[in-house]
Amino acid sequence: MEIKVVRKVLDVNDMMAQQNRSRFADEKVFVLNVMSSPGSGKTTTLVKTISRLLPEIKCAVIVGDICSTIDADRLSVTGVQVVQVNTDEFGGDCHLAAHVIGNAANSIDLDAVDLLIVENVGNLVCPAEFDIGEDSRVVVLSVTEGEDKPLKYPLMFRVCDAALLNKTDLLPYIEYDKEAAVKNILQIHPGMSVFEISAKTEEGFKPWIMWLKERVKKKLA
Repeated sequence: MEIKVVRKVLDVNDMMAQQNRSRFADEKVFVLNVMSSPGSGKTTTLVKTISRLLPEIKCAVIVGDICSTIDADRLSVTGVQVVQVNTDEFGGDCHLAAHVIGNAANSIDLDAVDLLIVENVGNLVCPAEFDIGEDSRVVVLSVTEGEDKPLKYPLMFRVCDAALLNKTDLLPYIEYDKEAAVKNILQIHPGMSVFEISAKTEEGFKPWIMWLKERVKKKLA
């Protein structure tokens, strides 16, 4: 019985995700779902990413957290439209579902947006299971989390189109096998794009920004 209930929830979510996808296609808005564990540097990465994309690519952000507006406040400094979603209002969900994204998008002027970024709730499990109608999925993994995370949470890396290996500026100060981490990522998802970056120094950002721009511009065309 429990399996049937879970399947029903996912089926309803997939239906809503397809509605979102059709809507965003009509609006010519590229949707990027950014996922990670808490503390990976996801918000800082997005602040720096948006700053590099503007004004060429017009952005907006939907931020998911169980509670607080801390990340939304940080992202609003970029000047883009930001909508905060707190999941404690409906049980403290550890992910953003498709219907939540659809509702949040109603608060955004999509005519003024090329790229809608969804900063999902910090979690390496649940967000990977829920389609929200996005065009691409990206996972942020920091060097402080250990090389084994792709092997322990394979679905997250399997469903994402790219991985950002963040906080590389800390490598001289910690014991971390970067090559092993990349090998583990590619073992789970062969051919996956992996970008080694530092959100703090912005080292390695150019290839990541080029990758993202190409996909956004392809949809806009």
